[in-house]
Parts: sequence; C-alpha cells; structure tokens
Amino acid sequence: MRDFRVANGATEILLIRHAEAESLPANEVLEPKDVDMPLTARGRSQAEAVALRLQRREIATVYHSGLRRAFQTAVAIAEKANVLLQEDDRLREVEIAGVGPVAMHDLAEIALAHGGWSHLQGTESSQAIRSRMRAAIDAIVAANPGKRIVVVSHAGAINAYIAGLLGLTSDFFFPAGNTSISIVRARDDRRLLVTVNDIAHLEYLT
Repeated sequence: MRDFRVANGATEILLIRHAEAESLPANEVLEPKDVDMPLTARGRSQAEAVALRLQRREIATVYHSGLRRAFQTAVAIAEKANVLLQEDDRLREVEIAGVGPVAMHDLAEIALAHGGWSHLQGTESSQAIRSRMRAAIDAIVAANPGKRIVVVSHAGAINAYIAGLLGLTSDFFFPAGNTSISIVRARDDRRLLVTVNDIAHLEYLT
C-alpha cells in the first residue's frame, strides 16, 4: 500500500460525476448524445457541496469534459481549490443512439438492465468508450506524478472506466450519484481502486 500513497509519488484521481443538470423542455426533442444542459439550482448546490468537501484536499488540477454540466461542476471545485481547469473531450459521456428522446434517468435504467448501451445500434462501442477513458486517465497520470487530480466526467464514462479496471463485462454496473466521488490511485501501470460512488457530502442537502 505504501507505493500507492500520494506522498510516495502515486497519483490520486478523483473521478466525479457532474452535478444534477436540467431536463429538456417538454417541447424539445433531441437524441441523448446531443443533450448539453446546464446545472439546476439543486445541481449548483451539489457542486458547491463537493467543492467544499475537497477544498482542503490539496487538489493540483481539475480536468473536465466539454459538456456544460461537467464544466460548471468543475468550475465550482476549481474555484474553491484555487486551481486551473483543463478540458479533455475524451472524458465526455457515452454517445448513445437508437432510443429516441428519453429522460436521463431512463438511460440509467436501460444501462442497469442491460449492463450498458452497446446493444443499441449506433451507440459508441464498449471498446471505444473504455479506450478513450483509459487514454485520458493514463495521460493525466503521466502528467501529474505525486499529485491529487479531480476529473469531472459522466456516469456512463466513469462506470466504463472502472469496469475496465475490474475486468467486468458490463460497462454500467452502479448508479453513479451526482457529484459522487470514486477514487483511483496510480503508480506506473498499476491502478488501485480506493472508493466508489461516495456521496457523503450530499447528506444534508434537501
């Protein structure tokens, strides 16, 4: 375990799902892959809560996907930690197609029932999502030895990355909560999963 301490040169990656985002207006129809909504008022409170929790954790940098819900969550964290933001499009959500206009919680239900969305024609493949997430995280680790890094991404992308670490066939195996924290520590080509789906900071939010 000593090898995986940040003080001994390991990199700690805090994978954080974005805060709650707004739903599409009832009269607007988009495929899930095209949805890019801002945070709700509750989402902004969630982002503030996780930012406060991490404020004293000596965060070095905050990476985020290009989607608004991830960016706005990342801004809240970076402002509290007084660090810079970096965007990496490889951290984006799984590109889902073939289901038509559905609510975002319906997508999670579909994924939990089927272990992902790869059965849907036109959806990004399991290999593609795992490959780009692994490449993004590996690059972040290589650039930040001995540092603690926040990565704000999405439920499907985080699931697929952790599933890859665990050797699971399912790309979606847990219901990642908004602003949940999952921690991976890295040393050379080794990875240690420390926590999954921690939302203790949301306990007192209504």
